[in-house]
Amino acid sequence: MKVIYHEDYNAVYSSDPASAPGRIQTVEKTLRGKVTFVEPAAVTREDILSVHTPDHVRAVEREGVYDIAALAAGGAIKAAQIGLTEPCFALIRPPGHHASSGCAWGFCYFNNMSIALEKLKREGQIRKAFILDFDLHFGDGNVNILGGKDYVTILNPTGSNRNDYLKQVQNGLAETDADMIAVSAGFDHHEDDWGGLLKTEDYQYMGGLVRDAARRNNGGCFGILEGGYNHAVLGKNVLAFVEGLAGKDL
Repeated sequence: MKVIYHEDYNAVYSSDPASAPGRIQTVEKTLRGKVTFVEPAAVTREDILSVHTPDHVRAVEREGVYDIAALAAGGAIKAAQIGLTEPCFALIRPPGHHASSGCAWGFCYFNNMSIALEKLKREGQIRKAFILDFDLHFGDGNVNILGGKDYVTILNPTGSNRNDYLKQVQNGLAETDADMIAVSAGFDHHEDDWGGLLKTEDYQYMGGLVRDAARRNNGGCFGILEGGYNHAVLGKNVLAFVEGLAGKDL
């Protein structure tokens, strides 16, 4: 199983929880020896501008985070490209699902998911995409950018009942015929994180559902890191999801 990772993702670029010291390191340490790390390149400005306005790009530059945000988007693209032929996960930051075309909030700068999927679609590599966003927080940026695209379906599961939540995921993936299943993977809905709802095994279960849907549709799948802020459990939760994507314990 390939995981996209760059040591620069360890850099502390702001004071927000997504940029907290040790957050990426704890996941990398958990995955080390179990996966193959693949280093990405930064996204091109052209690919960023396919999704974001020039004014927004300049605002990110003024904030001094353009380089790390571009590297995160590049990691999402790399995961999507590998995901065409085998499951892949991107251990990246900053996250992106709260970034819209002309603005961003919620620890996000560029919309990593939108940049990756738009590139695949523009290059004729996918027909339809299904986005599962299981982050605690609604992925408004994904919806604002991709929600009006006829090739994209987006599922943001809701509710406070764990079984109902997982049933929404199961039903959504069972019904899609998309040839690319893409996951905005936020782990802050865990019982020991901000959301307090899901268990570690639920992430492996959802990863398996994603893998099964991709195989059924003769397509691909990938996930990218969004939220997840309790460092004590983030590593094991990411590993569980990656094992679900891989279809085996690692």
